[in-house]
Amino acid sequence: MTDQTNHSDTDHDDEDRKRDPNGEDQQSDTDQQDESDESDDDKKPSVFQKPMFWIILVIVVGALIIGGVFYWLHARQFESTDDAFVDTHIVRLAPQVAGTLVQVADIDNRHVEAGRLLAVIKASGRDAQVAEAQANEQQSRAQFAQAQAQVTAAEAQRQQAAAQARVPVAAAVKAQQDLARYEALLRLDPSAVAGQQLDQARATARQTAADAAQAREQIDTATAQITVARKQVGASRSVIDAKRALVDQANVSISDLRLTAPVAGQVVNRSVNIGSYVAPGTQLMAIVPDTMWVTANFKETQLTLMKIGQPVDIKVDAYPGIEFKGHVDSIQRGAGQAFALLPPQNATGNYVKVVQRVPVRIVFDVKNGPDPKRYPIGPGMSVVPTVKVR
Repeated sequence: MTDQTNHSDTDHDDEDRKRDPNGEDQQSDTDQQDESDESDDDKKPSVFQKPMFWIILVIVVGALIIGGVFYWLHARQFESTDDAFVDTHIVRLAPQVAGTLVQVADIDNRHVEAGRLLAVIKASGRDAQVAEAQANEQQSRAQFAQAQAQVTAAEAQRQQAAAQARVPVAAAVKAQQDLARYEALLRLDPSAVAGQQLDQARATARQTAADAAQAREQIDTATAQITVARKQVGASRSVIDAKRALVDQANVSISDLRLTAPVAGQVVNRSVNIGSYVAPGTQLMAIVPDTMWVTANFKETQLTLMKIGQPVDIKVDAYPGIEFKGHVDSIQRGAGQAFALLPPQNATGNYVKVVQRVPVRIVFDVKNGPDPKRYPIGPGMSVVPTVKVR
């Protein structure tokens, strides 16, 4: 049985060989091809063994190093920060007197020039105060004119007294001369002058001297009256000045009822309207002046080479495509924390050093770049300044 089976298998193999006489040859060719491919793969060099790879790698690395060096050389010329904002001195308008608003300009978010009328407060007795002060001033001026007239009258009286005193003074001089002559004759010759004549001369001299003294007293009295009248003129002038001051004060009170723009700028944050009651110190509105700048808080380590006058490129977040120009105007002497309401106390056991920031003012340069007045840029808007320090 086994012989029959083996015999049949042999027959089948013979039949297969007859059917595919090239089978063994094809199989052997395939095996030889696989072996040749494996030998070729073993002989092919690695990528790391190729010189071109290292050349390209060196070129790329060199380009990166050179690019990094150039970038560093360029970047070291600038100092920049994003802790920067547009800043200005906002003018806040508030009345000095209380009252009701009877006029308010409708100019929200609009530009106004200096001196533009913004609001009017209803007057409550201010006109009467001004009229009273002016009337008192006129009265004081009338008193001043009266005092000047008294000075003129006193001077006239003094002139009259001086004119009237000429006669008794001249008589007194003549009587004194006659008495002196009689006494001289009496010393030379006692019989040349009668005693009665000498007594009469002495009496005349005494009487004329008394009259002259009285005339001089009248002149002195008139002079004193002139002095008193002039002092009254000075007092009247002082009263006029005092009354004029009251008039000016009353006019100031009237001017306080009219609120005008102290500077040119944009009116913002209006919080009142016609009919609103306002008290002294109540903020009515604010004005953003035309003059603005940038307050940039640089790290203290960025100030080593920063100086006043260095050019600055300014980029406003609201206008990323526009590059404004400016320059460093001033650098604050002291970090921001030093001016805080409660400065930090570092005298503690646990201290962590923190890099402080110093405010730097940067002014826009309109000649070298866009004018910020043409754009709705205001205080508080974020900017990124870049200062060229080298």
